[in-house]
Amino acid sequence: MIGMMLAAALASQDLSPEVQARIAPVQQAIDAELARQAVLPRPRNDAERLDRMGAMDQVGRRALTAIDLNDLPTEQQTAANAALWEPVSAVDRRLMSKLLKMVPSKGWFLQSVYGRQGAGAAFLIVQHSELEHWRRFVPVLEPLVATGEVEGQSYGLMYDRLAINEGRPQRYGTQMACIGGRWAIDYANLEYPENADARRQAMGFMQTLAEYETNFARYPACQED
Repeated sequence: MIGMMLAAALASQDLSPEVQARIAPVQQAIDAELARQAVLPRPRNDAERLDRMGAMDQVGRRALTAIDLNDLPTEQQTAANAALWEPVSAVDRRLMSKLLKMVPSKGWFLQSVYGRQGAGAAFLIVQHSELEHWRRFVPVLEPLVATGEVEGQSYGLMYDRLAINEGRPQRYGTQMACIGGRWAIDYANLEYPENADARRQAMGFMQTLAEYETNFARYPACQED
């Protein structure tokens, strides 16, 4: 089904065969992971189910980050980027729908019950969803950081994503902005930047803002809105 959706997107956007070939590894990676999981035994429990869902969440993104479309004309970049992200977004929607049916009565997937990997997979799936879900889960995650049931970094990432999407400054500097054609930290949209590194450390982030920003230096150039 996902492959059919991408095929429809490509046809409607009339991308050249060269561009289609360039973005094809994303769909191929997703299809390969689907095939790999299809022959596995049924998950024994939700922790194992979450592990597989987490792998599905990441596989298309890993393929996507290796693809640079910035040499294309601007009008083609827009269509190509939309087609590039479509299979990943389709997986995201499917995983989030499945996850919502699995949310336990305590409101979140505790590390002590689902393991660090399973709980981390649940976080990634919500992080890659939509505003309504971030609004639901950010307040649930916050008190669980103090008990060790939620990674502080996970909470910080979701808090920042919610803040940015609600038009508020982020707190931990985790969400990058396209500035001058490159991914960078928008210090003008960060709560008290002089204290940001201390806040990051309190949440368990291993890197300072400056160190974190250097991770994005190798990323392809971006287009400012």
